Amino acid sequence: MSNFAQTFSSSLGKKLIMSLTGLFLCTFLIVHLVGNFQLFKDDNGQAFNSYAYLMTHFTPIKVVSYLLYTSIIVHALYALILTMGNRKARPVGYAVQAGNANSPWTSRNMGILGTILLIFIVIHMGDFWWKYHNAELPYAKYEISLDNPQDIKVSELPWDAKRLIHSDYVDTQAGKEIVVSKDLYKVVAKAFTTPWYVALYVLSMVALSFHLIHGFRSAFQTIGWDHKKYVPLIRFLGVWIFGVLIPLLFAAMPIFFLLKNY
Repeated sequence: MSNFAQTFSSSLGKKLIMSLTGLFLCTFLIVHLVGNFQLFKDDNGQAFNSYAYLMTHFTPIKVVSYLLYTSIIVHALYALILTMGNRKARPVGYAVQAGNANSPWTSRNMGILGTILLIFIVIHMGDFWWKYHNAELPYAKYEISLDNPQDIKVSELPWDAKRLIHSDYVDTQAGKEIVVSKDLYKVVAKAFTTPWYVALYVLSMVALSFHLIHGFRSAFQTIGWDHKKYVPLIRFLGVWIFGVLIPLLFAAMPIFFLLKNY
């Protein structure tokens, strides 16, 4: 077996893979959050639907998406392998060297937190990603005034409007920009008016918070970027940005639609 293969088949190598895929997923969370923030725009979903189209049709983003799916699978698989190995040989868990009794709650329950998140990801992708690619969604037509971009007229098109594909063009004579896209916004808005689904989403964001509070710092420790000069910054980013702010902003979206419906 080559030195490269031996390195990544070792316990440290598995933790390194976990760390690298975890940090890549952290990067994705930022991009996904920025895109999902289009849901808050008061434009009947025009910005969010355009974002959804870009994420599924722009070739470089599609390539990154496949890397994302692979990272999720690899991260979950190696988490399972490490957990099983820890139970058999009782080595140091993940990356923080601490006894079970003295280790943080998040460190001792990363498996449970990760399982909750994996279940959520499967449900979440089934409800939105799969439907966008496979279900018969209506199309929305947006007519945006060139003189006043806030003046948007939206109308629903039938499913057979898929022959129009996605179009974005300017009608100079009418003084309007015309945008036609799948109406994923309507699917999201409807899902977030269901109390139990919103509760599941918020609970998953709580799990994400605890998972990131421990995992973010541990990832940097595993790859050796834990110099005392940078530890305060890493701890701040891990706790307040990834552990608190990002999950809180994600949770705000379903709560916003639920309250809007009542």
